[in-house]
Amino acid sequence: MNMKAIQKICYGVYIISSKMNGKVNGQIANTAFQITSDPPTMAISINKQNLTHEYIASSGVFTVSILSKDAPMTLIGQFGFKSGRDIDKFKDIGHKTGATGAPIVTESTIGFLECEVLSMTDVGTHTIFIGKVIECDVLSDAEPMTYAYYHQVKGGKSPKTAPTYIKEEPQAQGTAPAPKYHCNVCGYIYDPEKGDPDGGIKPGTTFEELPDTWVCPICNAPKADFSKE
Repeated sequence: MNMKAIQKICYGVYIISSKMNGKVNGQIANTAFQITSDPPTMAISINKQNLTHEYIASSGVFTVSILSKDAPMTLIGQFGFKSGRDIDKFKDIGHKTGATGAPIVTESTIGFLECEVLSMTDVGTHTIFIGKVIECDVLSDAEPMTYAYYHQVKGGKSPKTAPTYIKEEPQAQGTAPAPKYHCNVCGYIYDPEKGDPDGGIKPGTTFEELPDTWVCPICNAPKADFSKE
């Protein structure tokens, strides 16, 4: 099978959040889509290892915050490559509490949906939660971030717990116009041709020219945790 065919399917980028016992948590997800219009229902796919899965299964509610195209990689790194078991992901992040009691991210998002779980389907590593939309609103007219934009323009990667994760084969030597470096923690690839605009690094800056204080824009790993492609 050519698994790259699956990567041709279009996705967005969202923050799925929930609550449990007075605590809140959220994570990045790309598998969120509308099922019906009347009543409006949504489906999401969450890895069973993720803390957000535990929260949704316990509370029976979740929110979907739709990321804007200009959302910084640090926000994606906060919710996508760090665990709520170790940090408070919502600390210093703009958000509000929804009607369900679950958090809604208001920072770098263009809209949200609040859902009550109607059913859960076990699909092995993940659970598909289908929820009825009880509240939703538009927060901005900015463009939504697509998964393709996240990968191709932002240089983002998928964590191994993502439903769309596919192990990438190493590139052949000599095919890249300039040496690229990948983060050993989250898989982010620093491309000298693109630089790191969000971090103030101009295109054309080699990895060696990066200041020692520079960190991975997704997971904040230091330069020492990068390896040459």
